[in-house]
Amino acid sequence: CGGSVSDASGMLQSPNYPGSYPNDADCVWEIQVENNFRVTLTFRDIAMQSGTCQHDYIEVYDGPLHSSPLLGRFCSGSFPTYVSSSNMMSVRFHSDSRYSFRGFQAHYSSIPAGHNTTIQCLPDYMHVVVSRHYLQSQGYSAERVTLRDNRCRPTVTSQEVVFNIPYNGCGTIQEENNDTINYSNTVRIASSGYIIKRKKNINLHVSCKMLRKSWQQVMYAAEDTVDVNEFQFGKYDMNITFYDSPAFQRQVRSSPYYIDLNQNLYLQACLRSSDPNLKVAVDTCVASPDPHDFNTLAYYLIRNGCPRDSSYGTYRSPSSHFARFRFNAFEFMSRHPSVYLKCQMLVCRLGDYSSHCYQGCRSRAKRDTSSAEDKVDVVVGPIQLHGGDAPSENTG
Repeated sequence: CGGSVSDASGMLQSPNYPGSYPNDADCVWEIQVENNFRVTLTFRDIAMQSGTCQHDYIEVYDGPLHSSPLLGRFCSGSFPTYVSSSNMMSVRFHSDSRYSFRGFQAHYSSIPAGHNTTIQCLPDYMHVVVSRHYLQSQGYSAERVTLRDNRCRPTVTSQEVVFNIPYNGCGTIQEENNDTINYSNTVRIASSGYIIKRKKNINLHVSCKMLRKSWQQVMYAAEDTVDVNEFQFGKYDMNITFYDSPAFQRQVRSSPYYIDLNQNLYLQACLRSSDPNLKVAVDTCVASPDPHDFNTLAYYLIRNGCPRDSSYGTYRSPSSHFARFRFNAFEFMSRHPSVYLKCQMLVCRLGDYSSHCYQGCRSRAKRDTSSAEDKVDVVVGPIQLHGGDAPSENTG
């Protein structure tokens, strides 16, 4: 149960609904809609063990589960509606080992945020757009909009003032805060006049915060001059590629990738980011014949940094943005036509030896926020065995 949801609207419901939900369930749905939209969630049916909501309950979070405010926790009563302050909302359903009921059903949809300033956290820079119509309506000129480093100029069109703010330049400040890595800058809007000013200058603080599995984008205005409070969420740009040898010189470009049983497979994960002070590590890799189900028939190569397969090994990488590893084609490939890999990668601060990127094998607590790190899921495949009716492709 649970999972990532990215459609503009849809339905959430407890497992087996309208039948009785199972005991000891813990389901988390992450709803992520388009940038500069918000999530509205309305519950249509709730039938759970009532009382103090200590045993069975629903929780709604204003963003990712581990780093966002709790909007509500409930198990009975009226049917509430929640609206996120961002394009992301998380819903958690929990049941214990005692009684079981019908559960819940809820509908979500996306609504426009409706602000005059937008922000996107892209892999290499912050993309900030301010409406010229909005500036003019407030009595400000587009020519007086600058960054903290006024040598970095915006692109001014007939409709917009556009900044592409690099994470390593133009006065961008980097800092860590609990389990986030923050990049922040300031868009400054100066009022006209040097001696007599009738308006305040505006400091529009923009920042991208790297959170668990996502980027968080935050915007707010100082001095109570403009009511802007904008949050957006995105994802890391990460891919995993097969190579034909431990030299990691030639990528395998054929898909499916046809291999022999007991053949060594070589993989490289790559993070695309302009921040050189990040490190990538392999947290978990699991194989399955179904690219949409890594639970029913699953084989773990590594889990929580602990190798589960004796053939799993790592290689030294040329950059902290790369992670290289290998494993041997495993036996259950002979029983299934195709096999897929799902790998969860960790992204940490380079040199943060308290992070999981450096600690290796561990048993992780549910809400561990001791260091700044993000997790990114990547699915790669299919892998197929040579022979049978499969085409005989070379992997060069």
